[in-house]
Amino acid sequence: MQFFLNAVAWLLDPANYRPGLQTPLPIQDRIVEHLLYTFISVAIAALIALPLGLYIGHTGRGRGFVIAFSGGMRALPTLGLLGTLFVVIGLTVPFTQTAFFASIIAFVVLAIPSILAGAYAGVESVDPETVDAARSIGMTELQIVWKVEIPLSLPLIIGGIRASVLQVIATVVIASYVSLGGLGAIISTGISLNDNDLILGGALLVTVLALVIDGLFALAQRLTRRGHEAPTRRRRTHVRTLPSRRRAVTVSTVDERDH
Repeated sequence: MQFFLNAVAWLLDPANYRPGLQTPLPIQDRIVEHLLYTFISVAIAALIALPLGLYIGHTGRGRGFVIAFSGGMRALPTLGLLGTLFVVIGLTVPFTQTAFFASIIAFVVLAIPSILAGAYAGVESVDPETVDAARSIGMTELQIVWKVEIPLSLPLIIGGIRASVLQVIATVVIASYVSLGGLGAIISTGISLNDNDLILGGALLVTVLALVIDGLFALAQRLTRRGHEAPTRRRRTHVRTLPSRRRAVTVSTVDERDH
């Protein structure tokens, strides 16, 4: 228990947040770097995976590819990939940029499967009758994707991005092995100095950061689900709360409009 309290005390110490401190401090700089690497990696992965996932979900082509690719990429050891990329990229890129490019490529590879699976599963889950109705009123395939399938599948798409972001946040820690910053720099410095406060403090920062980001994505998913469910709930509640005579008139009026 004292071990944990010492780490918390280290996190709450204002001295660790003062500008101008040497690596791995100040803490806020390492948090910003961690978020920056995560954002860049997930953004690039989304640019690659979302169009591909939407295409596969809309056309139904390449389902086997998605399953095989997602499983294979998730089984890929990110640390081993990072080390390989560091060596390969170092042959053509200046050493000062090698760590950055190698890390971003490794994290992009890690982030793609979840986003791809979320986009594909989300579009495929859209009711085929809804898609057929959109075609019957003259919508083009591109309009169907943008105006029908993406809005209806948005919760699952966000879920894929959410899983991807959490994986990357947890894995960006290994960037410190190639002399890159982020919260991993705090943990690796603690290991080299045998300082338990730095090790546990860095681990707690990664955990809290992941929980906060996960909570924001969970809220976004909930809001998108409510956006689709709220109109239906309001209509049903409105009809049920009407008196029996008015309810009959309302239902007959709706039937006449349908005919």
